[in-house]
Amino acid sequence: MLIKINPVNPQARLIHKVIEVLQRGGIIAYPTDTYYGIGCDIMNKRAIQKIYQIRQRNRNKPFSFICSSLKNISRYAKVTNYAYKTMRRLLPGPYTFILEGTKLVPKIMLTRRRTAGIRVPDSPICLDLVRALGNPVISTSAKTPDGVQLEDPSLIHDMFGKRIDLVIDGGPVPGEPSSVISLIGDTPEVIRVGLGDVSSFL
Repeated sequence: MLIKINPVNPQARLIHKVIEVLQRGGIIAYPTDTYYGIGCDIMNKRAIQKIYQIRQRNRNKPFSFICSSLKNISRYAKVTNYAYKTMRRLLPGPYTFILEGTKLVPKIMLTRRRTAGIRVPDSPICLDLVRALGNPVISTSAKTPDGVQLEDPSLIHDMFGKRIDLVIDGGPVPGEPSSVISLIGDTPEVIRVGLGDVSSFL
């Protein structure tokens, strides 16, 4: 199923349609402020395993996930005063922050060091989905098995076929990755330079 959602003012009834798919354990493709992503409800272990198969990804490399706000992040990650101030300055935006996960995060989503990658994208569609679902949504880029990033929702729909239950067409996206910053131990470390400005961490 391919549905078109307004990227600036997402239609509530269409968001609800996507939520029904997620609640049934479905996999979706959706636009973010960086790439088109593939995701599911973070609390559905079977759906997460399906995404590992789709992406042919090593289980030791957990996916990042999307929260709807800083308040929402604090349920799933241990947020220090420093981390809070840093994220408040930059979110929503094209950043993935590495933080220590709380007990609410399923083990399959954590590294051996119990860390997780967390995003709050500057994308009304993403934020509305997470708010309406009530749980974070997994975020991994929509790539072909040989690593080519797919930017066209109809191409994603054709490429993945029945392996993805619903594709959201939210128009064009920048097509560049987020910047990844670890805030573990209140010592910022830039792991990947992407769309977000990281000059204050260098």
